[in-house]
Amino acid sequence: MPDCRATPECLQRERCGCCARRETMAFQSNGQRRADLPTASIADPQAAVRQSLRHYLESTGAVRVLAETGDLAQLASLLEWQPPQILLLSGHFGMSLPRFVRIVRRGPVALALDGSRVLRVVVYGLGGDRELVLALARAGVDGLVADDASLEELVEAIRIVLRGESYASARYGGLLLRELQRWSVLQEGQPGVRLTRRETQLLQLVASGLSNKEIAEALCLAESTVKNRLSLLFDKLGVKDRTQAAIFALANGVLQQPFAFEQEPLAEA
Repeated sequence: MPDCRATPECLQRERCGCCARRETMAFQSNGQRRADLPTASIADPQAAVRQSLRHYLESTGAVRVLAETGDLAQLASLLEWQPPQILLLSGHFGMSLPRFVRIVRRGPVALALDGSRVLRVVVYGLGGDRELVLALARAGVDGLVADDASLEELVEAIRIVLRGESYASARYGGLLLRELQRWSVLQEGQPGVRLTRRETQLLQLVASGLSNKEIAEALCLAESTVKNRLSLLFDKLGVKDRTQAAIFALANGVLQQPFAFEQEPLAEA
């Protein structure tokens, strides 16, 4: 049978066999390419934004979106059902993001069978909130994308993060570099500090971003007791505030240790 060249007859309702075969092959090819894309889930409180973002990312072939939601709690449930390779989280969730990221990081969906980390996290639409940016960095976010970034930059950040690297928009470069320098100074300035189990408990929770009230609830202590113990701990470490304490914890590997309070909860003296 001669090859069909999309003659006018083939464009009518009764199509020839070769046209039908071409359409079937094209459909299967597109479906296969889509199945090979990295998978993502999107969380953004603004429905129009997340839907537009989904359309753009899928139309450019950056990722295949498994789910989208405007609620972090719902996203946590979706992760158990169908975990993606990367999470795209809106900066509009604010300070609820660092804690969410820490919870996800500890969950089974974040790890492969060999214990390596497979779930990546990118936060986009971030403004100039210094504390939020640093809290996200401490929580282990892989990508930080500013609110003035283009969609092309976001796609590039996603691709970099999926390769196992980290990404931060240029506006955060100086901030993160200064914090890295502070980590080095604190690490060099406190070479001989040894922490008790109780002090390690407190430092781990502070570095994880918990408030005094949340720490008190976790350790079954009065909030005033937590405040006093933190003051003593800060003096011992030679730090002035919670941010510097968190930097010390990062620089000295405290967050890489098992969470002590899970093994031996504190009791009020």
